[in-house]
Amino acid sequence: MLAIITGDIIDSRKVANQQDWLLPLESLLNSWGQKNDTWEIFRGDSFQVEVADPLDALHKSILIKATLKSIKSPDQKKRNAPIDVRMSIGIGEKEQDSDSIGTRMGSAYLNSGEAFELLRSKNQNLMVKSPWLDFDKEMNLMLKLALIVMDNWSGNSGEIMKIALEKPHLKQAEIGEILGIEQNSVSARFQRAYYSEMLELNDLYKEKLERLLP
Repeated sequence: MLAIITGDIIDSRKVANQQDWLLPLESLLNSWGQKNDTWEIFRGDSFQVEVADPLDALHKSILIKATLKSIKSPDQKKRNAPIDVRMSIGIGEKEQDSDSIGTRMGSAYLNSGEAFELLRSKNQNLMVKSPWLDFDKEMNLMLKLALIVMDNWSGNSGEIMKIALEKPHLKQAEIGEILGIEQNSVSARFQRAYYSEMLELNDLYKEKLERLLP
């Protein structure tokens, strides 16, 4: 069993400089594995990521969203709208392996593709599809509620979520040093981003999924 994250940049054509989001996204995905083997970016603004352990898929999805939301370019300040992303998580098997992620097959890939096609009609920017209908129903409701927060992360919220998710061992004072702000400002940003609640959601996802995985 594995997970496939399929995603695309929302309103990518409205972003004047594609490199604003492309370089940070490529840097993040490179930290997870090699291009074409673990991930690929295609059609200019779409991407796919293979996650070997399905338990890590939600954490990585939230980190992708935080990374894109954290981008602070001149274009974004002019638009006054952080870059955002749509994603689906497909959980299942990989029936056919190949050198390129784009030619692989299996239920994980099919589930991710089917969930991705539902995003617009469901007006939801993150969904999961697995072999277990009850799990999907419960998690997708929770994700829909969590997206009320995540879809509205500011650049500062995205930035602090990205740092905290990538380096969970850091203390608030250390994060403050990275950002050049006081510790009480770090705490306030965590609260505005609902950081603790996002961690609880990820823990619940892992707990429920772990019971189902063979």
